Amino acid sequence: MLPFQPPHRPSQAALDALCEAARVPVWLPWPLPTGWLVTGFAEVGDERTGARASVVALTGPSITHGPADMLIVAEEPGIGLGAAYAGLPGPDPGAGFDAGPPHAKIDVRGHPTALWCAGPAVPDDRAVYVGEALGNWLWTVAWPAEAGCFIALADLSLRDLRDQDQAVDPPFGAFSPRLDGPRSDGDVR
Repeated sequence: MLPFQPPHRPSQAALDALCEAARVPVWLPWPLPTGWLVTGFAEVGDERTGARASVVALTGPSITHGPADMLIVAEEPGIGLGAAYAGLPGPDPGAGFDAGPPHAKIDVRGHPTALWCAGPAVPDDRAVYVGEALGNWLWTVAWPAEAGCFIALADLSLRDLRDQDQAVDPPFGAFSPRLDGPRSDGDVR
């Protein structure tokens, strides 16, 4: 995997820097669901290649009780950051993840985009949906696992914040410790 860069604290300056470096979309649900905040950013890449994976962290109310965390990852195939956050071995979702009808659909730039549950290898503490958008993997990783219902049932519409015509003013919250990066055992701190 390319170098995991230190995560960025939530701010407009950090968002602008990520959008400038990113070679992949920087996805944000917009409008944000009620009570949700942007809680940081991460990327994989280097100065030569640019960010070949981008992560937007969000925190909001859980459908059960307490807070929920969600990471939205866009990455080129073979990078492996989404799979690492998902707790999966290997860089991509694996063969057969998209067998059968999709488990969820979200709107990406005005087009319905299919997402599938990543499978039984995902740890029980999170829900993971993965699909493809604009030639890149699109991962949503949510904690606790019950927050996966939010992805499947909410009417989410993703915007690529690199687009100049996508001017948004997201509300920022406290930094998400989920962005500290996946450990070698595939768990997220």
